[in-house]
Amino acid sequence: MALPDLQASPDHRNIPIGRVGIKGFRHPIRMRSMDGSGMATVAMVEMSVGLAASQKGTHMSRFIELMHTHGNDIDTQSFANLFERMLERLEAQTGFLSLRFPYFYTKHAPVSGVASLMDVDLALTREKRSPDAPVEYRIEVAVPVTSLCPCSKEISDYGAHNQRSLVIIRVLVASPLPVRELIGVAEAAASCDLFGILKRPDEKWVTERAYDNPKFVEDLVRDIAMALNADPRIGAYSVSSENFESIHNHSAYAQIEHDKRLGAAKGM
Repeated sequence: MALPDLQASPDHRNIPIGRVGIKGFRHPIRMRSMDGSGMATVAMVEMSVGLAASQKGTHMSRFIELMHTHGNDIDTQSFANLFERMLERLEAQTGFLSLRFPYFYTKHAPVSGVASLMDVDLALTREKRSPDAPVEYRIEVAVPVTSLCPCSKEISDYGAHNQRSLVIIRVLVASPLPVRELIGVAEAAASCDLFGILKRPDEKWVTERAYDNPKFVEDLVRDIAMALNADPRIGAYSVSSENFESIHNHSAYAQIEHDKRLGAAKGM
């Protein structure tokens, strides 16, 4: 005897739901980069679809089934395929898919060349906002860097205070963009980037590098914005930096958002 399917039954309140699905679901994935390298990690998954006003509910188990069947090996194309299968399996015309996970990469110290792992928080999202809208693909990276205060350097007889900063870049991708390049944009704009292992000659190098390259939080986001403006693969972006001040019990913060398809950047 067939069991009743209440989710598929009609709803008479005539109110559509913009997003319905799952979040807070952890799933192991193998992230494959554009250069062919791979990395095993664990993703925090969010999947949702738009629900018609006439339909009572969606089928939540289908999201989990999709991840188990198609969500193990992830690259640009398989991520796009997973999104399309989600819309098809849930019989939806709009939807949202997000994978958030720690992304590890090998980095070499600037003088000794010793190798170590670095990690950033990475998020991949695909979204279709309306039946006629294009699918939007976004990449978000949260990159820790060093910033040294220009004012402190200018007014002090010796030394200057510095701090760790967290730079978050979120871009709307118009054409393929390697994650490592986006990380590199944040690191290049900082007073100095971070390393997992530093020997004494490396520590001397990063200390002097930061001192020779002071940056306000405003400088950080503006320099990154300039690099993103010049990249034709990026259609829109948000860049922010939070400087965890070493001489204050508060952070300094700046953010710029810009849709290159519409016009001028704006600060928030």
